[in-house]
Amino acid sequence: MFAYYVDLAWRSLRRSRGLTILMVLAIGFGVAASMTTFAVFRAASGDPIPWKSGKLFVPQIDSAGPGNGNTDNEPPQQLTYPDAMALMRDHRAVHQSAMYRLGVSVVPDKAGAHPFNVDGHAVFAGFFPMLDVPFAYGSAWSHADDQHRAAVVVISSHLNDKLFGGGNSVGRSINIEGKNYRVVGVTDHWDPKPMFYDVVNTGGFTTQRDDVLIPLPSAIDANITNQGTTNCSRPSPEPGFVGLQHSTCVWIAYMAELDSTAQVSAYKRYLDNYARSQQQAGRYDWPPNNRLRSLPQWLDYMHVVPSDTKVSLLVALGLFVVCLVNTAGLLLAKLTRRSGEIGVRRAIGAPRRAIYAQFVIEAGMVGLTGGVLGMVLTALGVLAMRVVLPPEIADLARLNVGLFALTVLVAMAATVLAGLYPSFRAANVQPAWHLKSH
Repeated sequence: MFAYYVDLAWRSLRRSRGLTILMVLAIGFGVAASMTTFAVFRAASGDPIPWKSGKLFVPQIDSAGPGNGNTDNEPPQQLTYPDAMALMRDHRAVHQSAMYRLGVSVVPDKAGAHPFNVDGHAVFAGFFPMLDVPFAYGSAWSHADDQHRAAVVVISSHLNDKLFGGGNSVGRSINIEGKNYRVVGVTDHWDPKPMFYDVVNTGGFTTQRDDVLIPLPSAIDANITNQGTTNCSRPSPEPGFVGLQHSTCVWIAYMAELDSTAQVSAYKRYLDNYARSQQQAGRYDWPPNNRLRSLPQWLDYMHVVPSDTKVSLLVALGLFVVCLVNTAGLLLAKLTRRSGEIGVRRAIGAPRRAIYAQFVIEAGMVGLTGGVLGMVLTALGVLAMRVVLPPEIADLARLNVGLFALTVLVAMAATVLAGLYPSFRAANVQPAWHLKSH
């Protein structure tokens, strides 16, 4: 019977080509607009490390005090260098790392090759197990390397391809800012989106990648300056990078891994006790005002998901609803034109469920055709996103089999839903009335 209903639906759609084309276009454009914006929104709002995000926390310590640029009594989004180093020394988390942004020059070994600039971060050894950084070759450096301020580096697979042709470069050296660093590891295509460990400097999304990761103590010794955001409530007591380290300026990002609610509670108490000790030491003259946000809370607080994508998704969904209403109206128009045919079928014994099934299948065929059109338009829409959105956001929307399958599924389901009422009306046509009228 299903094949019979499909044949009836196909004949009906061919007889009313104008209405059929309008319905297919409405569904195609509606679902394409929705799925294009959904692809961007899903990528932008996704959990960058879902298996662990609930265990990652960002501590904030109020080192500026009331009336120093704080909004809603919120502490600064980063830490001062002394506070960050104190937290590292006390080591109250399972894993932890202070970090700051780098922009350095790399000098290739090849004769005649020109230096080039790369981005990266100065971090501690705990950064790698805390964020589950994958390695193609080697591993992270050790905590002893942090303590001994070793000249070691972890490089990206991209930089490894550029310098060493993609081979195992562990043990080799690269020249960074005029100093040789021994390669201890090569990351395996690691480029999380959003860049959740440096939201302050990137907003979560950036076209830059971390090509070098250097021990923070080694970067400080080499005088590799901070290329990220620096906020100062008071002038530095000394000039230059050394003065920044001794100042009350905030420029160090920080993240800690806490594996249980007990550890989270203990860490909160530790932050408050630390702030009180600094108050007693005369560094602060205000009571503790700290925060400890989990990674999902931190991303939400920092508004990582762009508001433009949320608004676009709502507008697209509204357009899709309008398209479905129009499709339902067109199906009702088809019903009105075919009421005599339906009355004859009912008079010769066709049950209501047969009429209902016929029209539902017809709506599904419209949805299937609109979904195929929607796939093409979605592909074009994803490409068009590169024009209307920043590249670091638009690049997140990926064309894949899952997106195409979801487009067709949504189109069919929505069209069948829109066709339920017209199908119900068709199944309840009174055959006697239509036979008498003809």
